[in-house]
Amino acid sequence: MALDGDETVVGGDSQPPVTTAAATTEEKAIARLSPFPNMEHISDNYGDLELEYSSAMLSSLEKYLPPEMLTATREEKAKFMSDILRKYISRDECSKAKWCKNYWQKIKSNYQPLSRELYNFDPELFLLPSFRKAISENTKESFRRIISEPFPGVLVFQMFQPDFFQKLIVEVENIGKWVHETNFPIRRPYHMSKYGVAFVDFGLDIMLQQLMEEFLFPICKVFFPEECGAMFDSHHGYYIENGEDRDPPLGYHLDDSEITLNVCVRKQFEGGEISFIGTRCLRHKRTDVKPEEVFHYCHSPGQAILHRGRHRHGPRANTPSCSRANMILCCRNSLFREMEKYEKDFPEWCNECAHEKKEKESQSLAAKRKGMIRIATGGKA
Repeated sequence: MALDGDETVVGGDSQPPVTTAAATTEEKAIARLSPFPNMEHISDNYGDLELEYSSAMLSSLEKYLPPEMLTATREEKAKFMSDILRKYISRDECSKAKWCKNYWQKIKSNYQPLSRELYNFDPELFLLPSFRKAISENTKESFRRIISEPFPGVLVFQMFQPDFFQKLIVEVENIGKWVHETNFPIRRPYHMSKYGVAFVDFGLDIMLQQLMEEFLFPICKVFFPEECGAMFDSHHGYYIENGEDRDPPLGYHLDDSEITLNVCVRKQFEGGEISFIGTRCLRHKRTDVKPEEVFHYCHSPGQAILHRGRHRHGPRANTPSCSRANMILCCRNSLFREMEKYEKDFPEWCNECAHEKKEKESQSLAAKRKGMIRIATGGKA
């Protein structure tokens, strides 16, 4: 079974320190973050400043600034956060960030977008009224009105207007044309891809950030509360095309995400079903598939599927005649990943852990029953 990731470095294993009530005078002089994010605070954009860390990273971290720093200037906040990050992010990671910034700047200076509406995402223009209404009500009942769950942990719904797909296709085709004409070497979403487009490289990450925070997180908080936690703190979005003259589909794999949004942008001919084959924690990611875990779903154009990144999935069969294009948004929660390393109990969402827990409970119950029988028979059993 192939297990693929996009090899994106999200951060180190260490976590920045947080302010405590028992902080000493010496400790107070050290730059520290707040233990909880201020979700009402609107973060600044640092893209126009000459910094060693990405604007997206600083914008995400800004919500954790201590209250007295939230009203500081952008330059002061950037310095404060950079001083902290410098202690926890290696020079290699800093070098990679600088390379990315120069790479993005070259694209920004040379590529001319066609569908500029995508770069200034307007929910009323691109999202269905029924979807926006459900999000505004923000209840499990309102979500259930627009979402079906054909299999546990697989949520299916409609969220985008048809015009969104048309503009996205036109923009991706324009990117491909520009790459071909200029022979500019762009990064691809994953190592096997030759035609996919990573949205962050062309400035579309702002659209994805808005979708993740304002529209997907409320749903995930209801249906996947453990994985999403208090907030998603990073994402990876891309456009992928599979077919005879495009990228071959990935085999069965896990996503490098806590929650994945998979939107079918277009599809031609029959086939191309998605198969889900069981949710697994890292310890059990290569274990065998059980028949009751298998679920096949025919993904239709316009449909969005929301599922755990650890829900193993892939094409049911490679059908050469089937051509499809999908928009993928991988939502990540670094705190969930860090806490998972210290998880001692069985994660409820892992099918294999649930099986092991049931087996362990059965063995324990059998041992108790055997002990009671031995006592009742005076030790003769």
